[in-house]
Amino acid sequence: MGIEDYGGGQTQSEVLIVTTNDVPGYQVTQVIGEVFGLTVRSRHLGSQIGAGLKSMIGGELKGLTKTLAATRNQAMERLVEQAMARGANAVLMMRFDVTEAADVGTEVCAYGTAAVISKT
Repeated sequence: MGIEDYGGGQTQSEVLIVTTNDVPGYQVTQVIGEVFGLTVRSRHLGSQIGAGLKSMIGGELKGLTKTLAATRNQAMERLVEQAMARGANAVLMMRFDVTEAADVGTEVCAYGTAAVISKT
């Protein structure tokens, strides 16, 4: 598995996603409001058994890392879809929230403020 299996971030999109309040060289011309992308994933039994065994001897749980990266990327894709549907070309102050969902999976929410920005 390569680094792309364990990383993430924005791919080519019409919506710029940043974790900052503003974007250097741009001005916010309209604030649309909060947007989010949500997904809940569960692990299959085989990966849970493997993770349990690996946790006894220590080390990275690569299967879980890969699953979490894919889950975060899916949440970001949904965030972008919602922002575009509302007319935004940027999401400011993007963050992730990760929680356990009723002991059956992991909930990942990507959220931020949808806005329209233009070059200054």
